[in-house]
Amino acid sequence: MSVVTDPQPPAPSGPPVSSDGGRRRVVAMSIWSALFVAGWLTIGLPTDPAYAFVWIWSAVIAWNWGRPWRSHLRFARDWLPVVLLLAAYNLSRGFADNGAIPYSYDLIVADRFLVGWATGGEVPTIWLQERFYKPQVQWWDVLAAWVYFSHFVATLAAAVVLWMRDRARWGAYMRRWGFLCAAGLATYFLYPAAPPWWAAQNGLLGEVARISTRGWKEFGMHGAGNMLNAGQIASNPVAAMPSLHTAWALFVVLFFLTSTRRRWWPLLLSYPLAMTFTLVYSGEHYIIDVLVGWAYVGMTFLVVGLAERWWAARRARRAPTGPVGTDPADAGTRADDGPTGGTVGNGPSPTGEPTVPVSR
Repeated sequence: MSVVTDPQPPAPSGPPVSSDGGRRRVVAMSIWSALFVAGWLTIGLPTDPAYAFVWIWSAVIAWNWGRPWRSHLRFARDWLPVVLLLAAYNLSRGFADNGAIPYSYDLIVADRFLVGWATGGEVPTIWLQERFYKPQVQWWDVLAAWVYFSHFVATLAAAVVLWMRDRARWGAYMRRWGFLCAAGLATYFLYPAAPPWWAAQNGLLGEVARISTRGWKEFGMHGAGNMLNAGQIASNPVAAMPSLHTAWALFVVLFFLTSTRRRWWPLLLSYPLAMTFTLVYSGEHYIIDVLVGWAYVGMTFLVVGLAERWWAARRARRAPTGPVGTDPADAGTRADDGPTGGTVGNGPSPTGEPTVPVSR
């Protein structure tokens, strides 16, 4: 005779979460935050790739304080190519002009054609600075300084969160971001173009002030932009077309847009628009630079998406055929499978569809 009983809830698969571990995380992140603010006010905001990596890695260690060191070393292993890519990008961008005079007049003509009807025939940078730039720092200058700095943080911060939560999606993110950077760098060599502040300094435009970081001084944070200001002085002025500042901003938003509730879409999409206003107002980019940067984002998602589908189809064609289990490789179990190597119970199937409970 069989006895029918109610199904028992599954046993917890992970280690129990202890309050002591939560307290250690709070303490570790508090120490990290205090050190970050101290370094920010003395050395400057982390805009250099190597310096930023130190802060990012230390933040991940503080957040995952209870994990073994091999987990932290795995982060360094995965992120070392990213840091090298950023360092090579910053270094090679300085050689983009090869000593030639950068393009500038074409961009001025393009901006006057695009928005001259609304600015009285003037380029948007001069039109905005004539109306908003004051000798005293205004609240929008402070906001613009923070928006400008977010370029160095938002993209990498999103990548760090993805690395900790979903490594497969992190790989997709980094493939697209790397392609976007490579495409922008190639354009800097093929079409070296200068920003509005350079054109003004060389007599091609009226007076333009480069004011992307002056908002921090309003709060007495004179050292906050030390590294960024030094990088601006040492950087090559021909890296204007396309604007990777706005391209990165739009890239981050579009990557997460479909997985975000629609009610948050206006807020997310306001970020690349705020970056656009900041860059044009502060004399860093023309409108045409922004539009081309956005076009590069669309090209990135299209090209990398097609390449991923081609690669997946190629692997599927080369995979062995036959009943599952006839190949020795099918005998192993995956880390996310049940004890028998397949999905058991009501968990999601590999295709995402709910499965039917299995009676034994």
